[in-house]
Amino acid sequence: MKTLIFSGTPRKNGDTMALVNEFIGHLNGEYKIIDAYTCNIRPCIDCRYCWKDAGCSINDEMQEVYSYIQECDNILIASPLYFSELTGQLLAVMSRLQTYFCSRFFRKEIPIKNVKKGGIIIVGGGDGNVEKAFNTACMLLRHMNAIDVAPIVYSHKTNDIPSYEDVNAMKSSKDLAVFFNETA
Repeated sequence: MKTLIFSGTPRKNGDTMALVNEFIGHLNGEYKIIDAYTCNIRPCIDCRYCWKDAGCSINDEMQEVYSYIQECDNILIASPLYFSELTGQLLAVMSRLQTYFCSRFFRKEIPIKNVKKGGIIIVGGGDGNVEKAFNTACMLLRHMNAIDVAPIVYSHKTNDIPSYEDVNAMKSSKDLAVFFNETA
């Protein structure tokens, strides 16, 4: 089993990674983490290459990510909330999924054959509005053919309580790994 993890946090030892690490601790198989803040992946430049051709004209680490998306079984999107949305750096990386959208709607092709399971981990302080980020993450997962999406893992009020002390969020992280570990 292979799991692809998109991490949208700039803090390696922060609240988001505490939940991701709890998740990984219970996950079977191999996994690959795409760190939006350290990867060499540029955002989409709307060159429209993918309107007519498969893939992307930008030759960077995303080419490897496209291959892993094809072969993985599960995809996780993990991010802190910034203004009730996924982080900008993560969205910049995810903009490169435009090729999948164009494949379906312009070229009338199925870009990813195998259905995947999806998961979302979101951490935040502030007003606790997670709906917009959740909807964005679900849309991105759909474009990667992750149809069966687990309930959201969410730790709120991290300004006051670190996520690793959020008993429900830690349990939900473990439950997400169990969901991914179950074979169809």
